[in-house]
Amino acid sequence: MEQERQEQTARRHTPRPAAPGPAPDHRPGTGSSAVAGPRIPVEQGTRIEELLRAPVAAHPDRTAVTSEHGSLTYRELDRRANRLARTLRAAGAGPGTQVAVSVERSCEMLVAVFAVLKAGAAYVPVDLSHPPARNAYILRDCRADVVITAADALEPSLGATTVVDPYAPGSYDSDDSPVPHDGGGTDVAYVIYTSGSTGEPKGVMVEHRSVINRLRWMQRVYPLGAEDVILQKTPVGFDVSVWELFWWTLAGASVHLLEPGGERNPDTIAAAVEARRVTTLHFVPSMLHAFLEHTDTGTADGGRDLSSLRRVFASGEALTPHHVRRFHQVLGGTPSSPALVNLYGPTEATVDVTHHACTDPSPHTVPIGRPIDNVRLYVLDERLQPCPAGEAGELCIAGLSLARGYLGRDRLTAERFVQNPFPGERRVYRTGDLARLLPDGTLEYLGRNDHQVKIRGVRVEPGEVESALLSHPAVTAAVVVARQSPTGEAYLCAYTVCRREVPVGELRSHAARLLPAALVPAHVLPLPALPLTPNGKLDRAALPEPAAPESAPGEPDPADGDGPAARAERLVASAWAKVLGVPAETLGRADNFYDLGGTSLAVLAVAAELRDHLRLSDLMRQSQLGPLADALVQRASEGERRS
Repeated sequence: MEQERQEQTARRHTPRPAAPGPAPDHRPGTGSSAVAGPRIPVEQGTRIEELLRAPVAAHPDRTAVTSEHGSLTYRELDRRANRLARTLRAAGAGPGTQVAVSVERSCEMLVAVFAVLKAGAAYVPVDLSHPPARNAYILRDCRADVVITAADALEPSLGATTVVDPYAPGSYDSDDSPVPHDGGGTDVAYVIYTSGSTGEPKGVMVEHRSVINRLRWMQRVYPLGAEDVILQKTPVGFDVSVWELFWWTLAGASVHLLEPGGERNPDTIAAAVEARRVTTLHFVPSMLHAFLEHTDTGTADGGRDLSSLRRVFASGEALTPHHVRRFHQVLGGTPSSPALVNLYGPTEATVDVTHHACTDPSPHTVPIGRPIDNVRLYVLDERLQPCPAGEAGELCIAGLSLARGYLGRDRLTAERFVQNPFPGERRVYRTGDLARLLPDGTLEYLGRNDHQVKIRGVRVEPGEVESALLSHPAVTAAVVVARQSPTGEAYLCAYTVCRREVPVGELRSHAARLLPAALVPAHVLPLPALPLTPNGKLDRAALPEPAAPESAPGEPDPADGDGPAARAERLVASAWAKVLGVPAETLGRADNFYDLGGTSLAVLAVAAELRDHLRLSDLMRQSQLGPLADALVQRASEGERRS
């Protein structure tokens, strides 16, 4: 239904003039939905770690990296990475191997990533916040003989794998000279795991030359200078982190590593921008919305100084006209205001393949824009033939950005990376995204042609979530769909059929032990049977919307009484009701925000509602209504005593 609405909306709107940029090269023929980015020579033999050479030689003592716990100059970063790389080589890392990196965001994390590349190997991010079972699967699947992680950070199930602790001085060789190896630009630089429809995540192999092309394009079109500071806040398990980790080296600029977990807190981000004079950062659109609302209300401290910002990139979800309007309202309005750039691209095509500068402060639609350098885009029909210009079809990608494929999954690689689809094109990646080519040469995103969804910027295959639920011994059937909250945030809703009655909290806890947080359903609805169409297929349209919860028997009604505690409960219940779309009168002291469908972004919306009464830290520490109301009473009492 959402997909149909997007297509109808796209047809109603008249295309607008394109933002300034290189003229598109339409192929394969007049009137077809094909467009190519500029053909720019790129050094395909260069590796990512070699980008450090020029700034190390030109200004070795310039600060390259800062964090809450220290900093590194270009020389220090280079030498520390060389020393760790020698340890990795001695442990067996080198060209054609994978090294897992499971380190919290820190100077040690960045050193570890560069060290893996300097050793000639590919790095595989393993997120410590993900369930141990998922991380164990990734370690087995990527066949990493070496893991870089702090002592005791991962469960001791790695077998004969060598563990290198980046925080231990003994992990660094005394020789800080570069490690010789015969690697090249066609080597795999990293393997990033994304959600898999078969129930297990799949590893995407991306080569050095593809990353170099992506970085060179970004520097050519949105150039950094030596004074620029990038905020690195994306977990390294997501591919947006790639340009945050490496782009700054091209300009001799610097990167600030946000404290771990800070990417979920708008005030932590704003504080870092202010303190470190950050010029460039990225947001998933839903988090951009939360950041703008936080900035507009000036919560916590009367507002932060964000005047250093020059540009903000958005990707991971559809950027809407509302997002663009709010950006210009909150951060625009002056000649020095930051620019907003919409990016689009799958992990299988090296982060991003299109870009669009959002210069119009009140757009009707927000296109994903034009292709980047050395990338060709096609809108194809079900026979993989080009659609007429303006017609919707599957967006397919060709060119230097394409990943090598999926690690150890040749059949899936052949299915998604199609060889010789039509004359003149050797290989295309089928994104599964629907798009259309507008008359001005830009592309408009129209939705998906399957059930894949994005939750807070994380790509989710519902099949992986369904598989996790089906692993519970009582669950006989499960289906997962995406729905929208009253605030417009996408969330997952699971429908289960069980052999016996199982508490919803037990099913969510079971899923949370197997899946990253973004893949855990916000709602789980037990059904006696899944609805079917007359021909026996699942009838998704007949799946019920999540109903408002009923208060448990004997719970105090937040509306009862007129004392401080009752008033506080009503205030919290009212905020929850507005954000979650449930009647306030159904909420009781024992209700849990996350069991009602709350998410980390929904917490930020509640924080905005209660900004005069509670801090965001209160809401992140406590998710039950009663104790949260008690905290509100306590803060009010402390305020009265101070006054």
